[in-house]
Amino acid sequence: MIDTIIDWLRSITFLQIIDFVGTFAFAISGIRLASAKRFDWFGAYVVGAATAIGGGTLRDVMLDVPVFWMHDGFYLSCTGFALLWVIVFRKFLINMHNTFFLFDAIGLALFTVVGIQKTVDCGLPIWVGIVMGTITGAAGGVIRDVLINEVPLIFRKEIYAMACVVGGIAFGICHMFDMPTVVTHLSCGVAVFITRVLAVEYHICLPTLKAEDEEDEK
Repeated sequence: MIDTIIDWLRSITFLQIIDFVGTFAFAISGIRLASAKRFDWFGAYVVGAATAIGGGTLRDVMLDVPVFWMHDGFYLSCTGFALLWVIVFRKFLINMHNTFFLFDAIGLALFTVVGIQKTVDCGLPIWVGIVMGTITGAAGGVIRDVLINEVPLIFRKEIYAMACVVGGIAFGICHMFDMPTVVTHLSCGVAVFITRVLAVEYHICLPTLKAEDEEDEK
């Protein structure tokens, strides 16, 4: 039994570790918001699962490859562990005012890396990878916000999906210069995370699109 566990741990790649951590982080972000809306345990699990696997599911469908979570039960189990984590450490998480933002930013960064790398592995150009990385990172949050009856975060002023694009550019530059895979992944993830943090900290946002009549009234 122990030998089997050791062999399994040795077989895990760095990208899989990123994928697992991102799944857990995104699941917690979804469950945390669901708890704020007073969802029951099952409802919170559904929101957490949709947040964790929604973007990756859309990506795999568009890439015409087997949907990742249908071949590995870990992802749904990981959401269950995330729900248990929130239940057990509920008071601790509530006291952490930035809990949602922290886990959401981590999930956004890690899933962007996974989405881009999977696209590149399919033999598609890096610009397609950036699009797929953005979908992997941001689409789950859109589904989450719809389920909890909120305006999706990427449609508000805050820089969210654009952080994925910045990370994708960092990935592309590293890929262009044949940097080691670990360095490429870390550069992409850090770029996404830092961009998101700076955008929120300093209220950096994209210009709001206004109708012509609104301009005339001013």
